[in-house]
Amino acid sequence: MSEHEEHQMHGGHAGHGSHADVFRRKFSVSLVLAIPVVAFSHMFADLLGYHVPDFPGATWIAPVIGTVLFAYGGTPFLTGAWSEIRSRTPGMMLLIAMAITVAFVASWATSLHIGDFDLDFWWELALLIVIMLLGHWLEMRALGSASSALDALAALLPDVAEVLGKDDDVREVPVDELAAGDVVLVRAGGRVPADGTIVDGRAEMDEAMITGESRTVAKTAGDDVVAGTVATDSSVTVRVTAVGDDTTLAGIQRLVADAQASSSRAQALADRAAAALFYFATGVGVVTFAVWALLGNVDDAVTRTVTVLVIACPHALGLAIPLVIAISTERAAKSGVLVKNRLALERMRTVDVVLFDKTGTLTEGTPAVTDVAAASGVEADELLAIAAAVERPSEHPLAHAIVAKADPARIPRATDFRALPGRGVRAVVDGSEVSVGGPAMLDAQGVRPPADVDEATRAWQGRGASILHVVRGDTVLGAFALEDTVRPESRAAVDALHARGISVAMITGDAQQVADAVARELDIDEVFAQVLPENKDAKVAELQTRGRRVAMVGDGVNDAPALARADVGIAIGAGTDVAIESAGVVLVSDDPRAVLSIVELSHASYRKMWQNLVWAAGYNVVAVPLAAGVLAPVGFVLPPAAGAILMSLSTIVVAANAQLLRGVDLDPAHLAPPPHAPARREPAPVRS
Repeated sequence: MSEHEEHQMHGGHAGHGSHADVFRRKFSVSLVLAIPVVAFSHMFADLLGYHVPDFPGATWIAPVIGTVLFAYGGTPFLTGAWSEIRSRTPGMMLLIAMAITVAFVASWATSLHIGDFDLDFWWELALLIVIMLLGHWLEMRALGSASSALDALAALLPDVAEVLGKDDDVREVPVDELAAGDVVLVRAGGRVPADGTIVDGRAEMDEAMITGESRTVAKTAGDDVVAGTVATDSSVTVRVTAVGDDTTLAGIQRLVADAQASSSRAQALADRAAAALFYFATGVGVVTFAVWALLGNVDDAVTRTVTVLVIACPHALGLAIPLVIAISTERAAKSGVLVKNRLALERMRTVDVVLFDKTGTLTEGTPAVTDVAAASGVEADELLAIAAAVERPSEHPLAHAIVAKADPARIPRATDFRALPGRGVRAVVDGSEVSVGGPAMLDAQGVRPPADVDEATRAWQGRGASILHVVRGDTVLGAFALEDTVRPESRAAVDALHARGISVAMITGDAQQVADAVARELDIDEVFAQVLPENKDAKVAELQTRGRRVAMVGDGVNDAPALARADVGIAIGAGTDVAIESAGVVLVSDDPRAVLSIVELSHASYRKMWQNLVWAAGYNVVAVPLAAGVLAPVGFVLPPAAGAILMSLSTIVVAANAQLLRGVDLDPAHLAPPPHAPARREPAPVRS
C-alpha cells in the first residue's frame, strides 16, 4: 500500500463507505466511554461546580477508561499521523495525534502526581477524540462509496457467447474463453460479446452504450462491430477479431482507470490549514517551553507548553469542513444533485468551461419529427397518418418518432408490412402500396420529389437532419425531417452559465453540420464534432492544457473516461451506470439547468468553509499565544480549563454557521433565467 493510500485509509479526506463505517463504530463506542471520563474529571467538575463522587477507585475511572479511549478511539489519528510523518505531509491527523498524545501523557503525569503541576486533561482528551471521530465520520459518509465504474463497464458484456461450429452447430461458451477467429451468432436483441467483423447478415446496431448517440447504425457483411453493442432487429454472425484487453470496451476501461487516478490527488482545504496550524503550534510550543524554562520555572514551562499543544488542536477546524460537506451534500440531494466526490463539489467553483455532451444532455437523445413538407394537394396531418400506418409495425427509432407525431385517431390500418433492407419499409394502406424511406429508396424506385418538397429537404440536409420520404405508387407525397431535438431548458442553462462568466462547449460524435446547428441555436462557444468515443477524453485534456478548468456533463459509456478526466465530472442521472459511476456529481434529472445548482452550492459551501476556517484558525491565533503566557508580564495567564472552554465555544460557532447552508436556493428554475431572457453577454462565435 502506498503512503497516499495509507493516508486515505486512515482518514485522509477521500475515504470510502467502509471507512465511514469504521469511524461511525469508533465514534459510537468512544461516546459511551467518554461519558464516565468527563463525569469523573476533576477539572470538568471544577468548571461546573460539582464534586466528583468519592468512593474507592473513583480517582482511577477517568485515567483507566481514558486510556482505553485513547487506544481505541485515537488509533485512526495515531496511525494517520505516522503516515503523514512518513510522507512528510503534516496535516489534520498529525495535529490531532499531537494533541491527544500530549493530553494523554500530561494527564497520566497528573494522575500519578509526577511533577508539581495540575494538567488533568482526561475530559478534554475524551471530548477531543469523540468530536474528531464525529467529524471524520460525517466527512466519510458524505464522500460515499468508491467508484464502481469499471465493474459497470464489464457488465455490458454478456456472460456467454454462441459459437458456430463447422457444421453450423451452436454451442455456448463463456465470453472469456473466446479467441480471435471464432465465429459467433448474435441474435436480435443480443449483445456482441467481443470486437469483430460481420461475416453474414445485416442489422441495425444500437451503439449508444459506446458512442452515446441515439441513432442506430446499419451494419452488414464486412463491417466492424464492437463488444457491448446490440443487434436491434435481426441476427448476424460475427468473426471475433479482438478479445479481453484488446477490445474497445477494455480500452475505455483503461481510460477510466487512468483518468480516475489522475484526478484523485487533490488535497483538502482543511488539510492545508491543519498543516499550517501544526507548524504554528509546534513553533509556539517550543518557544513557550524555552522562555518559561529560562525564567527558571520548569513546572510552569511544562504547564504552558502542554496547554498550548492541547488547545492548538482545533475542535472547530476538525468539524468546519465535515459539517459543511455533510450539510451541502444533503441540500444537494434534496435538489436532485448527488455529490459523490466532495473534491468535485469544491472544484466546481473554479470551473471556467462546461463541456456538454450533445446527445441526451443538451438534446432529448431520441429523434423527433421537426419538419413536414407535403406535396401539393396533401395535408401534413394526412401525410403523417399514412406514414405512421406504414411505420407502426417497425421497431426503428425513426418509425417511433413518426408514429408519435401522428394523430392516433387518424392512422389507417396497414397490411403486408415488409422491410426494405437499407432503404426503408413498405406496406399496403387503403389499397395502395406505400413506401417510407430515405434517399436510397427514391433512387431504387426511380422517383423524384416535387420541387417544393425537394427544396425543403435540401435545407434539412444542410443542418444534418435525417430525411424520410413517403411514396405512394410512383408519387412522392412528401417528406419528414427527423432530428434529436434540443431540450427546452438547454438555452436557459447556457445563458445562465454565460451570465456567471463560464464558457460553454459541446462535444458529439455527430456530423459537423448537426453540431453547428445545435451550437447556433444555443449560443455554444466551442464545438467538438465527429469525435470518436476514445477521443472524448483527449478533448477534455486538450482544454485543460489550455489552462481551462473543465466540468464535463455526459450520459454515455463513451463519456465515462472524459467524466473521470475532467476537473469535475457531472453525469445525467438518466444516463448509463458507467457514466454515473465515473462522475463526481450525478444529476438525478436530465435538466441541464441543474448544473447551475452545483455552481451555486460550490460557491456557497466554499464560503462557509472559509468562514469556519477563519473562525477556527482565528481562535487558535488568539488562544495559543494567551495559553503560552504572552500576557504574563501584565498578570494574565490563560488557565488550561478556560482555553478548553473557548475551544468548545468555537466548535459551536462553526456548527451554527454551517447550518446556514440549508437556506441556499438551489432550484434550477430560480438560478437560470427563463428561455426568452436575453443572455447578459455578447455571444461568442462558434469555433470547431
